[in-house]
Amino acid sequence: MANPPHGGELKDLPRHEKLTAEAESLPAIVLTERQLCDLELILSGGFSPLEGFMNEKDYNGVVADNRLADGNLFSMPITLDVSLEQLKALGVKPGSRITLRDFRDDRNLAIITVDDTYKPDKQKEAKDVFGGDEEHPAVKYLYETAQDYYIGGKVDAINRLEHYDYVALRYTPAELRLHFDKLGWSKVVAFQTRNPMHRAHRELTVRAARARQANVLIHPVVGLTKPGDIDHFTRVRVYQALLPRYPNGMAVLGLLPLAMRMGGPREAIWHAIIRKNYGATHFIVGRDHAGPGKNSKGVEFYGPYDAQYAVEKYKDELGIEVVPFQMMTFLPDSDEYRPIDEVPAGVRTLDISGTELRSRLRTGREIPEWFSYPEVVKVLRESHPPRSAQGFTVFLTGYQNSGKDAIARALHVTLNQQGGRSVSLLLGETVRAELSSELGFSREDRTKNIGRIAFVASELTRAGAAVIAAPIAPFEDARTHARELVEKFGSFYLIHVATSLEHAEKTDKKGIYAKARNGDIKGFTGVDDPYEAPAKANLTVDIEKTSVRSAVHQIVLLLESEGLLDRL
Repeated sequence: MANPPHGGELKDLPRHEKLTAEAESLPAIVLTERQLCDLELILSGGFSPLEGFMNEKDYNGVVADNRLADGNLFSMPITLDVSLEQLKALGVKPGSRITLRDFRDDRNLAIITVDDTYKPDKQKEAKDVFGGDEEHPAVKYLYETAQDYYIGGKVDAINRLEHYDYVALRYTPAELRLHFDKLGWSKVVAFQTRNPMHRAHRELTVRAARARQANVLIHPVVGLTKPGDIDHFTRVRVYQALLPRYPNGMAVLGLLPLAMRMGGPREAIWHAIIRKNYGATHFIVGRDHAGPGKNSKGVEFYGPYDAQYAVEKYKDELGIEVVPFQMMTFLPDSDEYRPIDEVPAGVRTLDISGTELRSRLRTGREIPEWFSYPEVVKVLRESHPPRSAQGFTVFLTGYQNSGKDAIARALHVTLNQQGGRSVSLLLGETVRAELSSELGFSREDRTKNIGRIAFVASELTRAGAAVIAAPIAPFEDARTHARELVEKFGSFYLIHVATSLEHAEKTDKKGIYAKARNGDIKGFTGVDDPYEAPAKANLTVDIEKTSVRSAVHQIVLLLESEGLLDRL
């Protein structure tokens, strides 16, 4: 066990000051983003009855039967995962006290008193909690990101997590229950969402409140959600824009710092427990609630009503009433929304899917007022400009002297000439000199170099620029990583400059290949290091068979066909 602080020096200090001083003397675990979300809700009471990260008995009970060791209902494992190396370095054993620290600013947030450490059966957790499909995001996280050992134990709070956004909307459960009491609310319908809300959602929540003589808590998740979801800043601005559309005093907006697992039925039970802790008396459970959709074979991870059945099974124990989500559809002839199962046969209806909405945002096409309110659309358009205003990256790969640099320079000039968008050029030799001068040409160093290029390109793409990158980038995995990084913020186009090694070497006026053949340069691509040709390039050009001007034109045509050059 870690040595306690000097009792004689601290015995007269308040408990918080004692804990603050003790935390400085203890070994520490720097928490990940997901662990931070979990800790915040443990400390605030959002995960009540949990008082810490689950020990092995609680974990096993939850995985197998939705039960903590004391019999309380809880459906989601809340665990503090660490590596074997961390365990050894910390010297963890039962009774040890360890500081839990925020990775963002190194602030001490809490101290955990260790009950036990254990190695979980990840296969059982994946199967029993999430269904076992290896494409499920939580299963992928479990296998690829989560460490191999868990630490269980209760936590003592030292500091609240510091948030700098929407502070007035971040209620703890106690604060929100007090707010409801101040407003005189006795019945509250909670609405869970990780997406923007439109007219159909407003109608749904108002109908649910009216039927139960209740008020509405719009309680969106602003922790970790599904990859690809709209950022929470945009979503919160949407909710704020929508709020005045509710009858005066009917709805309150509060933010939930939850790290979602997209766990379907298990997650729905978990969400219901959390909303009960926040003071809700009713909870809307949607179709495929908190499900991640379909796997790569087009198969749904969960059935459409599995989540509703799961929550209904435990409704008496949960102490919160389930409100089944009603799919709302618009009736243009009567200018109203109705639940889809209440629409008579033959009556005309209108709907816009999420895919269609994203397409309209991307292309700038009209989003009708029957679907969403103008103030909501305005927020979405600010965060989702049309294709002609979005950033993108053109990533050229090929041998040294393949012509990729000449194509990149010519494309840079062409896009600058047309104007309308900032254009950045990242040539391999420039990046090597300015960003990666300390790196060599081992596979590891080449991968680091491409990672740096991809990071810069992704940030410029996020800012709406056109980025042209032209490294050799000989390895497929590094190019794939670059694509994944950039595509978080915009389009990525891989151009394979497939000029042969023989032609590149024959036309090399700088004599670089000759030096490599003589052994003066080591690890040279094509001479004593391999080049992996791209398996799925967006475009392939060859300077032996076409001119630089023609290659640039082909790239311009590709960008134009994607709607990216409309304003240039």
